[in-house]
Amino acid sequence: MLKFLKGVVGGSGTGPKDLPYNIGDPYASAWGSWTHFRGTSKDDGSSVSIFSLSGSNPQDGHLAAGRNGVKRLRTVRHPNILSFLHSTEAEVFDGTSMKHTIYIVTEPVAPLSEKLKELGLEGTQRDEYYAWGLRQIAKAASFLNNDCKLVHGNVCMASVVVTQTLDWKLHAFDVLSEFDGNSQAPGPMLQYEWLVGSQYKPTELQKSDWATIRKSPPWAIDSWGLGCFIYEIFSGGRLVKTEELRNTASIPKSLIPDYQRLLSSVPSRRLNSSKLIDNSEYFQNKLVETIQFMEVLSLKDSVEKDMFFRKLPSLAEQLPRQIVLKKLLPLLASALEFGSAAAPALTSLLKMGSWFAAEEFNAKVLPTIVKLFASNDRAIRVGLLQHIDQYGESLSAQVVDEQVYPHIATGFSDTSAFLRELTLKSMLVLAPKLSQRTISGSLLKYLSKLQVDEEPAIRTNTTILLGNIAVYLNEGMRKRVLINAFTVRALRDTFSPARGAGVMALCATSSYYDAIEIATRILPTVIVLAIDPDGDVRSKAFQAVDQFLQILKQYNEKVNSGDPDETSSIISSIPGNASLLGWAMSSLTSKGKTSEQAPVASSTVDTTIASSTSNVHPVVDASSTMAVRSSLTTDMDDQPAPSSPTSTDGWGELENGIHEEHDSDKDGWDDVEPLEEQKPTPSLTNIQAAQKRPVSQPKPQVTNARPKNTLRAPKDEDDDPWGSIAAPAPKTTSRPLKTTNDDDDDPWAAIAAPAPTTTSKPLKPKPSVAQDDDDPWAAIAAPPPTTKAKPLSMGRGRGSKPIAQKLGAQRINRTS
Repeated sequence: MLKFLKGVVGGSGTGPKDLPYNIGDPYASAWGSWTHFRGTSKDDGSSVSIFSLSGSNPQDGHLAAGRNGVKRLRTVRHPNILSFLHSTEAEVFDGTSMKHTIYIVTEPVAPLSEKLKELGLEGTQRDEYYAWGLRQIAKAASFLNNDCKLVHGNVCMASVVVTQTLDWKLHAFDVLSEFDGNSQAPGPMLQYEWLVGSQYKPTELQKSDWATIRKSPPWAIDSWGLGCFIYEIFSGGRLVKTEELRNTASIPKSLIPDYQRLLSSVPSRRLNSSKLIDNSEYFQNKLVETIQFMEVLSLKDSVEKDMFFRKLPSLAEQLPRQIVLKKLLPLLASALEFGSAAAPALTSLLKMGSWFAAEEFNAKVLPTIVKLFASNDRAIRVGLLQHIDQYGESLSAQVVDEQVYPHIATGFSDTSAFLRELTLKSMLVLAPKLSQRTISGSLLKYLSKLQVDEEPAIRTNTTILLGNIAVYLNEGMRKRVLINAFTVRALRDTFSPARGAGVMALCATSSYYDAIEIATRILPTVIVLAIDPDGDVRSKAFQAVDQFLQILKQYNEKVNSGDPDETSSIISSIPGNASLLGWAMSSLTSKGKTSEQAPVASSTVDTTIASSTSNVHPVVDASSTMAVRSSLTTDMDDQPAPSSPTSTDGWGELENGIHEEHDSDKDGWDDVEPLEEQKPTPSLTNIQAAQKRPVSQPKPQVTNARPKNTLRAPKDEDDDPWGSIAAPAPKTTSRPLKTTNDDDDDPWAAIAAPAPTTTSKPLKPKPSVAQDDDDPWAAIAAPPPTTKAKPLSMGRGRGSKPIAQKLGAQRINRTS
């Protein structure tokens, strides 16, 4: 238990073997007596930095200061202060003697001096990056002095490190101490101030004038250190003497006034680090403003975000390339993943990602893109699909099939026509990476629906896509899909570019058809287009006919020469047709279910759709499109459809492609006669008289309820859309229906219930035929009950007190 508590408070482990990190190569420089190593985690292999400090005696002053630094670094947290991960103290044998060693494990960082040499920035880009780094160190010092009332005591280049995202962070807390403003307190305020070089000490600290130090503001010592730090980063070397601080040749002019105030000889007049950040003009540049905006992106409104991200692609080209890739791009990717960035940010992300090498792009950009496919933001999805050619090749087949395609497939049935078309075009890049199971089980079903889409451009592009991805289909799927998709649908489309695309697709996939399919299924449908109203379609049709006739001629020559290979191909084509028939019959079972189209977006997308068909037809004008559609409707309907080996469309759920919309305009509605005006309802006296008629026996309603219409020709019965599902005629011996005009006016005659199969005698007809015909309830009157129970009253209750007769049919006692 004590060992556990010791590990929690003072570190974990008892030696380097127990350290859960691997120690790597050391850096060339580090602060004080510490050694800075590269390291990795034993658990996941992630990079870390390991600092070690050794001493021969556990009571060594360096070790005591090191323990103070470990304690302070563990408890002080700030974005611009080095992040603490782990620490331990152990006895290590170095070959000659045992030494006590302190280990501190932090986030992966590098010494600032080495990183600046590695970046090699110059001119404006150097000043912008230095301004950003200096701003971060000033914020860290301000946090310690103003918020925590602590004094770092040794701000210099050696105490600053750089993270993997090129952020500057402050560390080396060995001298760190609380600020004691009590001027009467004895002794030094900084216990380990002897670790600081004399060149970095202000005058009062060199003289150990603790009374003056306690009367000074908390930031006095660290403001002097900031001045030393500014001199070192711009001069490119370490400070050797205090007198060197007077040389301002290398310092930017906009920073010199603040630099001089930081190094004031009077401690109380030294510039507070917080005011250095707010007032200096040096910190107002493009890089600082861009990173500041990204860090508080969640607090900005949508208008500011939209304006910022639209300018970011051009702005990124002016900023230091390494800063953009290692700092801005991670911020941008994080903002997109968590939804705080707008859709235009995706363009900036892809542009910055294009500056990476292939391996770095796959590691730093692709994971974000894959996560964005799950976004519900339609603008994000549109941006991903529009730029899929930039990153699609980098996606692995497994990622596309398992993570990307399930989200993209939702766009096939989206209400926006523009998004449906972008989804369709993206398949040209992703289809080679899809498995055969996904292609046959999902993709082809969506393409079947899109080939009957309301947008002609989408139908055309679907045909083109099928021609392009035919190479990725297996042989059986080609036999079942291609011919039906191109001949039954594309060649019969009312949109002329769609018909032209169907002809081109047939020519591009001609190597997948055998001679029998060409002669019996392809040529009969293509030759019809030789008289197409569109000249471009006619010319393509003639080219296709010539191409397929050439194939048949070659086939004829091989057959005449007795080529056994070609003879076997004829036999092998028979099972292909059989499988096509089976697939078509299975699709008929779901006819009418999957062919329902989602509502299309508003007409604002029509111009985009028309313009997107440039790869289909040279020019597609919106007005000409409508004209062609209206003029071709009748022309294509009048032309007889060529015979096909199969009587059904094996490609999708709709028969005859797009023409079903036009052929079914009169589906079941041409034999419905318009309703005539009904005569006024009978008077109350007539209804009461009808109620008082003798009802001892049921009245045969069918006798006068259904008038026989002798004006309709017998052939009209074939047009009845409900004939196949109509109920059988009731078995009755009623007389023929009357054809009087009064009976034709009965609005309920068409749905009257059949006559009951009872053995009771018919009701006695009323002498007055006029009243019988005017009774609107006679046709649907319910048969009398076969019980001897007393009739219920017309009120809501079940009282036994008789009441006056009211409107409606009345039940009376009768004998069966």
